[in-house]
Amino acid sequence: MGHIVRNEGLVGLYRGFDAVVLGMGPKMAIRFTSFEGFKHLGVSLTGQSTPSSSVVFLAGLAAGITESVCVVNPMEVVKISLQAQDRLGGGSFPAVPQYRNAFDAARCVVRNEGISSLWRGVSLTATRQGTNQAANFTTYSFLKGAAQRHRARDGIKEGPLPTYVTGAIGLFSGAMGPLCNAPIDTIKTRLQSAGSHGDRRILGIVTNLIRQEGPSALYKGLMPRVMRVAPGQAVTFMAYEFFKRHLDRLRI
Repeated sequence: MGHIVRNEGLVGLYRGFDAVVLGMGPKMAIRFTSFEGFKHLGVSLTGQSTPSSSVVFLAGLAAGITESVCVVNPMEVVKISLQAQDRLGGGSFPAVPQYRNAFDAARCVVRNEGISSLWRGVSLTATRQGTNQAANFTTYSFLKGAAQRHRARDGIKEGPLPTYVTGAIGLFSGAMGPLCNAPIDTIKTRLQSAGSHGDRRILGIVTNLIRQEGPSALYKGLMPRVMRVAPGQAVTFMAYEFFKRHLDRLRI
């Protein structure tokens, strides 16, 4: 981070931010819509009145794969292209970014490498997002149920959990995904940043990474990722519970 700030200023820390913002809304919409759909499908297939942990796990897994194919992979290819872009100019000319914005980066990637390049590394992204959301929703559902049972034992009548409890549960569950699949994310990022000239073989990337930097390199960036994902999930689940509660009231 210090190197980025020294060379590019504070604005360098926000490179690729527009790609993330543009993809965030569709990603969350697809994630929760598909999760609820897969969860209801699992309940109907098993004949249960409430979803079991295995149904929640599989619904989260399927939701993560769905969002990765529809939104996340193209968004991350563009984001990584923005973050790893060359800076043109030099000498008496000020350096300028290679891409103006996310749309320009996407256009250049498609023009130079074909539209299929937006799905480069999609198998790894699907694996990461699938395991992320499987761990995320399973942990959240378990902790939410435990909190509701604890309230019932204390004589608190049934009702929604306080917002701060939902946020705390979301924070903890959001950290589970990165902790479970950090190596997958590291390999995916290397693959997507390889471009048209880098090594696109997963085994080659893993071998070179371990040979050159050691096994611990597979966990590079774990703490920044947890610090980014966990608070985001806390906010996401608070918003999810708020809107779900109010939409349920409208249906009554």
